[in-house]
Amino acid sequence: MQTPSAPSDGRPFDAVLCDLDGVIRFFDASVVARLEREAGLPEGTTAAVGFAPENDQPLLEGRITRRQWAESIVRGLPAALPRPRAEALAAAFTRADFRADPQVVALLRRLRRLCPLVLVTNATAWLDDDLRKMGITDLATSVVNSSELGIVKPDPRIYRIAAARAGVPLDRCLFVDDRSENVTAAVALGATGVVYRARADLERALAPLLGEDEARAPAADR
Repeated sequence: MQTPSAPSDGRPFDAVLCDLDGVIRFFDASVVARLEREAGLPEGTTAAVGFAPENDQPLLEGRITRRQWAESIVRGLPAALPRPRAEALAAAFTRADFRADPQVVALLRRLRRLCPLVLVTNATAWLDDDLRKMGITDLATSVVNSSELGIVKPDPRIYRIAAARAGVPLDRCLFVDDRSENVTAAVALGATGVVYRARADLERALAPLLGEDEARAPAADR
């Protein structure tokens, strides 16, 4: 973790900018994996097509719909695959179930009492519905959604927008993401960066502020 110099109050940062997918939200790939096995495809084939830049980027920039994204996946799957199977795979992939990690959510709810929290996510036009399904519409101070801005991480503009929404200079922000290239871009702009691999990474990064929360809490609440 790279950390800029702390101000006189000793805090290493004054706001947290946090990725959603791979940190808070996780998708269930089991249905897609089963369909791939049944179709004789290596597991991960559909994801490789769905997340290919030519298919993924227009979605995350808000330029295509979910239906158009699914159709791009159908076109990108092996030509020998019967169209009904390809359509079933695309539908399962683009509508996969997901869940929020309850322990990460709990950590971030504690953090929100202490400083601004902004979600910074390369996401889809239906993100608001997804947040409602997970019960976390109130988790963050603000949500910076690439599909609303037409800008995706690691474009420097998205980090500046997120810091402005937090009301904190970028060099006083902690940025958390599971993709190292996104963290590298944030650090280049002066933010503190954490590459998320496990919940312990987030716990360590937030410990300085959450320690304040513990110190303030009545003994009966600890």
